[in-house]
Amino acid sequence: MASLGRRRRPPATRAADALHLAAEAAAGNTETTTMPIEHHHARIDDVTLHYVTAGTGDPVVLPHGWPSTWYGWRHVIPALAARFRVIAPDLRGLGDSSRPLDGYDKRSIAADLWQLLAATLGLTRWHLVGHDWGGPVAFALAAAHPEATRTLTIVDVTVPGIGPDVSQGGKRWHHAFHMTPDLPEALVQGRERAYLSWFYESFSWRRGAFAPADIDEYLRTYAQPGALRAGFAYYRNIPRDSADNGALLASGLRLKMPVLAVGGGRAEARGRGREPEESLRLIADDVTGVVVDDCGHFIPEERPDELAALLLAHFGRAPAT
Repeated sequence: MASLGRRRRPPATRAADALHLAAEAAAGNTETTTMPIEHHHARIDDVTLHYVTAGTGDPVVLPHGWPSTWYGWRHVIPALAARFRVIAPDLRGLGDSSRPLDGYDKRSIAADLWQLLAATLGLTRWHLVGHDWGGPVAFALAAAHPEATRTLTIVDVTVPGIGPDVSQGGKRWHHAFHMTPDLPEALVQGRERAYLSWFYESFSWRRGAFAPADIDEYLRTYAQPGALRAGFAYYRNIPRDSADNGALLASGLRLKMPVLAVGGGRAEARGRGREPEESLRLIADDVTGVVVDDCGHFIPEERPDELAALLLAHFGRAPAT
């Protein structure tokens, strides 16, 4: 269940309670039948993006993180696609998208998604849900185009440069390692299975969240030429991302759309707890924070049903158009 804390309940916490109750109701009405998934490719300036779609209705966009691809949303997509049009892209350099040499700061990756959604697909408004690095990408897109963002959800990540340190003061040791030029590629290439499997296991509280076939699917793309370099580039752009976001905060920008900040409750499995909420409250006016108990970092794969129910309830808070 989602933990809402035992402290005295301020208005924001009461809002989280209300969202949790709505999520429980949504969970009882969530359809999880098999939903056809369609694969597409789109050329966006210097990158070709692979993305999958399912369902019909108002669009929901699901940017993933590292070491994941669109496939990290596989358990969440059916419940959402029963009511919404789901669009799950492979971000620049990852999955079955192409791997340019640069452009891995989160504003540039958000610009890729803007081109995909607005120019290629002709969409005008959508719900945004980002996990891990997909969270800062979703934030950058919402900040650049608030008029197009019906709701924003950030899952188990903070916004670099705003609030709690995205690297947790070095506790996330791999951030510094991945930022080191060339060395991670030299040490990990040819050992991708051992290296990435450590993250899938150590960052999950629920054992068995990643079946061998799931790891095979991730390795199918992460072992391809250029994939390690592209993935590490997400970390090498942390200083630029922090500066970009710090400038937004200093400018007085405030996000007005409903924001849901979700954290994993098990710090032993690298769940961030209340940190996503603390980060988003510094720059958004309407933030609801939820901590998913007995869950680590990989919430979409450890607790997909609970996450889907929270999302469905949150989408219902979008202002009428």
